[in-house]
Amino acid sequence: MSTPPYARIVADIKRRVADGRLRPGERVPSTRQLARDWDVALATATKALAVLAREGVVVAEPRVGTVVAERAATPRKGQPARGDERVRERIVRAAIEIADAEGLAELTMRRVADRLGMATMSLYRHVGGKDELLLFMVDAALDEFPLPRERPDGWRTVLETSARVLWAAHREHPWMPGVTSLHRPLPSTALLRHSEWMMSALAGTRLDATVKMHVNILLYSYVLAIAANIEQERQARAATGITDEEWMQAQQGRLQQISESGDSPAFAAFLHELGDFDLDLDRLFEFGLGRLLDGLAQLID
Repeated sequence: MSTPPYARIVADIKRRVADGRLRPGERVPSTRQLARDWDVALATATKALAVLAREGVVVAEPRVGTVVAERAATPRKGQPARGDERVRERIVRAAIEIADAEGLAELTMRRVADRLGMATMSLYRHVGGKDELLLFMVDAALDEFPLPRERPDGWRTVLETSARVLWAAHREHPWMPGVTSLHRPLPSTALLRHSEWMMSALAGTRLDATVKMHVNILLYSYVLAIAANIEQERQARAATGITDEEWMQAQQGRLQQISESGDSPAFAAFLHELGDFDLDLDRLFEFGLGRLLDGLAQLID
């Protein structure tokens, strides 16, 4: 049986790494270059690089490309990277500072390394890659806002406390909504503490396991949805150079035109009654949280 084309590419890259023609940190041929050199489809070249990445031969470095990994720094599947814990804490702290100041889009392993005066590939001795770094960042950010030592009585107080702690953390670190996903939840020990709190509080209720999970997801997604606006506004300000207040002022003429057209009389009356309105996310969060818990009370109590 002949060797599949992708496997021949994998074997060739491995030989070049083994004999030193490709050294740690050096870029390997891109997908398009491999497709041209080997006269294969882009999908075949992509599969070859995916196999190399899965085996720890190469790593994807944002804005750089796919580079040869340092073998000592590559963890086995399912195993966290090893290294000096103090160095890892410095790496995580530097990454958080970059994300806090400039947003998640500007966070790369190279930026973290430059900030610390380290070689980019040396970071992989302490973190397995950017995905693991993001996980460490979330845990570290949430650890700044711990839950109370004693869990309060009553499911409502527990859920309310957890939500407010999560909101405070996401308010301080607005990049966090861009890391987590409902479909691909992070295996975060800090987030698990919040889930443990909620499940303990809901254990004595009549809710079944599915509904309890829905409550857990709903509360967390509410925090994410409100907090996501902080980062979106920062990105918009960076892209346009104007604040949200300046943007709203620029829209006043258009809004007035719509309200005075006669097509939206209820909206026009509402604007007249509203007067000046200042969007306060903290106030909005508290308002929505109360109504959300009121609704859950109908279900639980």
